[in-house]
Amino acid sequence: MRTMNPGKQRRHLYNAPLHKRRKWIAAHLEENLLLKYDKRSIPVIKGDTVRVMRGSFRGHEDKIARVNVKKRSLEIEGITMAKANGNKIAKPIHPSNVMITKLNLTDKWRRKTIERGLSEDVRKEIELEAKDQLKELEEEKKRREEEEKALEKMAEAEEDDIEEKPTEKPEKKDNEPTKKPEPKKEEKPAKKPVQKPKQAKIAESKAKKPATKKQTKTTSPKPKKKQVKKEDNK
Repeated sequence: MRTMNPGKQRRHLYNAPLHKRRKWIAAHLEENLLLKYDKRSIPVIKGDTVRVMRGSFRGHEDKIARVNVKKRSLEIEGITMAKANGNKIAKPIHPSNVMITKLNLTDKWRRKTIERGLSEDVRKEIELEAKDQLKELEEEKKRREEEEKALEKMAEAEEDDIEEKPTEKPEKKDNEPTKKPEPKKEEKPAKKPVQKPKQAKIAESKAKKPATKKQTKTTSPKPKKKQVKKEDNK
């Protein structure tokens, strides 16, 4: 891009396709690698060993765990941050804040781009280093597979122990006499209560109730009405 307008530069940067944006995620090489490969910077990939040069994690050196092309950021092993709920996640770091200390040479296409314009001696060194790295990767894969198989076997053994637990019977000794099982006692059926007739129940209930005196109502004599004789109208 040849424009000097910062607005156009930003628009081109944020709207660029992924195949172009991938090349821009590059970092500077350490001094010994710069002299060896005759390159100042190289696009980073997963597996490169980098050193953080700026920020709170300055001086931390470890492998790249992930390259986020859309956000143009890196995730480095051992660099995390805590969320509000307490969970830890990888902290994204810009590629301009790191320096490459060791290249991942397992990719043949990357080796071809690095070997351009270099002498044969340097090319042979790159090939030997790539073989060593491939062997290390195979050993790590085997070790991880063995660990996974061991964990699966342990889980299966625990499940079998839980499912199949035989009831352990006490061992008989030779000197101890064998005890015969005692016969079970027959349980007698419980006697049913004898139902009494209704008349007997009524008599019992009357006998239980206390005798109460009948209250006699006292009636007061009504006053006689005075008979008023009507005077004859003369």
